[in-house]
Amino acid sequence: MDKQDIFKQVAQIEEQIGELYQELGGLKQRIITLIEENKKLTIENQHLRERNQQGETEAAHKRPELPFGEGYDNLARLYQEGFHICNIHYGGFRTDGDCLFCLTFLRQVEHK
Repeated sequence: MDKQDIFKQVAQIEEQIGELYQELGGLKQRIITLIEENKKLTIENQHLRERNQQGETEAAHKRPELPFGEGYDNLARLYQEGFHICNIHYGGFRTDGDCLFCLTFLRQVEHK
């Protein structure tokens, strides 16, 4: 093996290391994004649990049936906060914009 072959081989390895370094940087960024999203979802989940517990406590002290307007307002608020209210994905976080099932449900409830 002559010096030029060794130099070419070192250059190839150096290029591969550079590509791996870029790929590693991309993976690191994806991990950071996932950690941030997980933290956000954990906080939202905790808020929902607190609301649920509060609602259960209030329901135990009140009549369980809510007036129509208040129930509709709660569903509309949940939808605006980014949660599904349709029977297909109820309680799931909306990540792809508006949900036709949820919007249809809101319109049906509104017109009753």
